[in-house]
Amino acid sequence: MAEHRTMQRQALLDAARSLLSEGGTEALTFPALAERTGLARSSVYEYFRSRAAVVEALCAADFPVWAAEVEAAMEAARTPEAKIEAYVRTQLDLVGDRRHRAVVAISAGELDAGAREKIRAAHGALVSLVVAALAALGHSEPRLTAMLLQGIVDAAVRRIDLGAAEPPTDIVTAAVTMALRGVTP
Repeated sequence: MAEHRTMQRQALLDAARSLLSEGGTEALTFPALAERTGLARSSVYEYFRSRAAVVEALCAADFPVWAAEVEAAMEAARTPEAKIEAYVRTQLDLVGDRRHRAVVAISAGELDAGAREKIRAAHGALVSLVVAALAALGHSEPRLTAMLLQGIVDAAVRRIDLGAAEPPTDIVTAAVTMALRGVTP
């Protein structure tokens, strides 16, 4: 019985990823989850009390995997500059990944305070990955610089997700250049 419930919960999370990836937050509804999984709508409520709870579960499952990919890319880099580039590039390369698209599709306003805090903590852990590389480059405020660097990444993610006029590769290159050189051409 517990294994069956675990499989159903996983099927609901997979369906939620697909719905968010395909249609954004508007697409994530309990009737759509029920239809995608073949479960009764009332069964969906047995697993999740709200859309925010679905999103919180997705973040708990997917964010650590995503952060591990960023961390692995950074560990493979040899210099502080290469680590920073890996930090930026890996996050932006993951934009097309269903797990990432699902997390990005959610606006923080739809989540309760507990879910927002969990996501903030996960983002904080991600940002902390780059602090040492920034300190090695001589930044006097590496934590602040890391948070601002994440702002560049977040802006590039939004630009890619919006289907901007520029090709995603150009957005990635611009973000990496800005991260490494600032606004100096």
